[in-house]
Amino acid sequence: MQKWIEQPLIKDQKIESRLYQQVLAADVLKNGNTMIVAPTALGKTIVAVLVAAERIKNFKDSKVLVLAPSKPLVVQHEESFREFMNVSVTSLTGDTKPEERIKKWNEHQIICATPQTIESDIIASRYNLEDVSLIVFDECHRGVGSYSYVYLASKYFQDSKNHLILGLTASPGSGEDKINEVCDNLFINDVIIKSEDDIDVVPYFNPVEVKWIKLELNEELKEIKSHIDDTLKARFDTLKRMGVIKTVNMNKKDVLMAKGAAQNRIARSSSPPKKCYMAVSTLTAVINAMHALELLETQGIRTLNKYFERLRKKKTKAAKSLLMDENFKKAISKTKIAHDKEVEHPKLAKLASILKKELKENKDSRIIVFTQFRDTVDRIYEECMENDINAVKFFGQASKEGTKGLTQKKQKEVINSFKNGTYDVLISTSVAEEGIDIPAVDLVILYEPVPSEIRMIQRRGRTGRKTQGKMYILITKGTRDEAYYWASINKERNMKKQLSKRVKRNIAPKEIVKVIPREGEDNEIRPIVYADSREHSSRVLRELKKLNVDIEVKNLITDYQVSDEVGIERKTTKDFVVSIIDKRLHKQAKELVENFRKPLIILEGEDLYSSLIHPNAIRGALASLAVDFGIPIIPTRSKEDTAAMIARLAIREQIHERPEIQIRTERKPLTLYEQKLYIIESLPNIGPVTAKKLLEEFGSVKAIINASEADLKKVEGIGNKIAKSIKEVVESDFKFIDEAQKVIEVEKSDNKTSVYKLKDD
Repeated sequence: MQKWIEQPLIKDQKIESRLYQQVLAADVLKNGNTMIVAPTALGKTIVAVLVAAERIKNFKDSKVLVLAPSKPLVVQHEESFREFMNVSVTSLTGDTKPEERIKKWNEHQIICATPQTIESDIIASRYNLEDVSLIVFDECHRGVGSYSYVYLASKYFQDSKNHLILGLTASPGSGEDKINEVCDNLFINDVIIKSEDDIDVVPYFNPVEVKWIKLELNEELKEIKSHIDDTLKARFDTLKRMGVIKTVNMNKKDVLMAKGAAQNRIARSSSPPKKCYMAVSTLTAVINAMHALELLETQGIRTLNKYFERLRKKKTKAAKSLLMDENFKKAISKTKIAHDKEVEHPKLAKLASILKKELKENKDSRIIVFTQFRDTVDRIYEECMENDINAVKFFGQASKEGTKGLTQKKQKEVINSFKNGTYDVLISTSVAEEGIDIPAVDLVILYEPVPSEIRMIQRRGRTGRKTQGKMYILITKGTRDEAYYWASINKERNMKKQLSKRVKRNIAPKEIVKVIPREGEDNEIRPIVYADSREHSSRVLRELKKLNVDIEVKNLITDYQVSDEVGIERKTTKDFVVSIIDKRLHKQAKELVENFRKPLIILEGEDLYSSLIHPNAIRGALASLAVDFGIPIIPTRSKEDTAAMIARLAIREQIHERPEIQIRTERKPLTLYEQKLYIIESLPNIGPVTAKKLLEEFGSVKAIINASEADLKKVEGIGNKIAKSIKEVVESDFKFIDEAQKVIEVEKSDNKTSVYKLKDD
């Protein structure tokens, strides 16, 4: 007889009673901040539900915040918590307006959200984490660097009265440093590892059969491969003679490191030797050739041919040198011939054979095929259509090479159709690795292995949820396929080893350091910094929040504003270089000067000269900003340094009192015509088109202001309501308007709200 979880906040007969899930939940409640590392099919979400129910039971008016890295996963969590719990549940994403998010936050106890949305709202002081008794970080391996999880964990520990953190992941990473970073950033002090081999899990877990399918490259592909190998060998020999590298046996990571070293050499010298530029160009060519070889070995002729077509359009020295190389030209020529002859990678025919066999044996099978590249998704789809296999493509929202991405709505439609049996095969890029709910997949096929243990575990976790699962991995012998597969296996082993060490050490979480103002500083005034909405996810705002600074996020014409006179454009060194190349820099400088009496540029970072652009071009841009535009440039070392500088500027500008600051949301008009439009557009519900019609009809600003409601309504686009609003703004007494804004009573009755305001004396 099946047993169910019984708890006041959990719906009856909704959650099956599984001992290992209950033990995991009890351990979290007992031991504090915990990371649970377990395969997808073990039901980590159920553990989160059990913990959430106990926290709300113990802290009746508290909230539970469930964070997930993608909108589809947020929606999935919302549906799960609503299905299982007798508590109000909602979701918050960037698609929800800020005012609505505030309302939802105040009215619900369980909030599922993307971390970026919560971070921007916390920074903008729309609400706080004081009453949150549990934060769940799903896919918590993302809690590194400047990802929003890191800031929110720190902010939660500072603000919450009763804090508890639960991290969920299939793998936090293989390296000791990565695991420690995740644990430290999320204040994890206990790590629990559950696997399908555990005795208490075995009764509920369906094992996954992993099968390697090894294939040989055909002769045409081998011949193309030999030409690309010769291209690489010649360039490695050149680099070794130049002293740039010590060995010709290098992988892509080694090449990237060598390129970075050459770029740093250029950055450190005012007149770097030509050899450095030659080395960077040669290493870039090596990276391009290595990518071509990877496509040939793992994907096939169609994908490689498309890459060669894109390479021909590039104007870089690296691309031109490859296209002039005799061996590389032969590779391109033979690829074109093979493409015209419709020569395919042996994986394609094998994949079609597997799919037909599986679907013949079980007509109700659901199969996911994973591949790295969107070009390969298209080719596999075509092969499925040719073999009457009912398949559908699934990829990300970004558009690439003229191909539109799938919108979130379309992604959801595809997944629902796949789940409902409209399609038998889902052909997907990495977007399906996490964040989608596909509970009944019988087989996962990897068109190529991936070197990441996290991604391998996530892909494997898509099968074996309801019945015994299968995962097939297509591997081409003697290619990087084999290297990638063994890399993921070794990393997974190392991950388990490092996690075991972490469990034994049981490292305590890092201590939160709260900012204490220095003695003697004027701490009565809290300066205000206005930040542009595009900066909402910047770590600079996080750091400003720590410095006793009020922040308001608005749509500005610059990144930050601290007074009527001071507007600040913040540029990282990378953005500065890009803005020189795409010619944005002078336009932005001009707008700064036109709109602020004291414009500033903060240049953040210490690697300004590490790009391929010539140092003299950078020096010229800096000179132009200082001499031609008169804009001071303030260098900062990091985001923390930038925040400290902006805070100091705000204090300096607002030292005696916090003034009313005129916020610049758009550039000042320059011409008389623009000034007239600017004035008329400021009237209620008047946009640029209607403003122009009004000026054409009445001839002047004065005539529009003096026009009657009847005359205003003669203009197309202006009705009774707009005309009345315009006359009210123009003719109403200022004092009356000011006083009328004061609300003295709000009365609720019959689900309606009445607002009473002071009347004019």
